[in-house]
Amino acid sequence: MIYIQTALKPEAQAFVDYFKLKKSKLEHYTLFYNETIKLIISGMGVESARLATQTLINHYDITDTDIYCNVGVCAAAKVYPVGSFVVFGTVAYKEMVYKFQEDLPLICCTDTPQSTPICEFVDMESYGFYDAVVHNPAIKQFHILKVVSDHFEPKKVTKELAKSLIFDKMEAIKDIIGFS
Repeated sequence: MIYIQTALKPEAQAFVDYFKLKKSKLEHYTLFYNETIKLIISGMGVESARLATQTLINHYDITDTDIYCNVGVCAAAKVYPVGSFVVFGTVAYKEMVYKFQEDLPLICCTDTPQSTPICEFVDMESYGFYDAVVHNPAIKQFHILKVVSDHFEPKKVTKELAKSLIFDKMEAIKDIIGFS
């Protein structure tokens, strides 16, 4: 099974449209699913991402073949064009750095939207997702996948933009996650 956590409904909607996912509820969260995917919308922020991811972990039996993914949009330095797809191997949060995969870039996770560059890549959920999955030894595979949505101009990120950016990178996302 592939478990996906997104912060925003437009990010999730790209998966819903692409994979024709059905809608349900899991506790107080919106859940979308089919026979191979379960996607939960967490809302914005570290704690929201942590709690939603933990809800998935607690509710479903984990197998060695399960893959957990945090997918969404992020801000990036101007050298990265809007629409760039990035797979991360390190998360920084509150002056701590957590490396989980060699040779992949670092994303800084913050508690508020950023209007100035504090790091090459910034989001608000990656650490919450990471914190939930890394503390469960049964989870063998997880990914943090982002699409650049802006250059530290959070007010420019519309629902339509977030959805289209994720949808346009669905083939790359599928390649990383390993399903067709």
